[in-house]
Amino acid sequence: MTLLTATLDKLIWVLVYAGLFVAGLGIWMMDHHVVMGWSAFVLGGGACIAGVVLIVLRAHRP
Repeated sequence: MTLLTATLDKLIWVLVYAGLFVAGLGIWMMDHHVVMGWSAFVLGGGACIAGVVLIVLRAHRP
């Protein structure tokens, strides 16, 4: 089962932008609750990295 290019593009940009938003929210939350802020920052960073990895994989797609 292969993903269509349009579906993959949507998934990539949702991961990148949502990851940046959640990471920024985590940085803001660190002032109020350190553990929750770091958790959100790591989760958002992971989503952003997953989006970048998918961009690289899409670039090598035939």
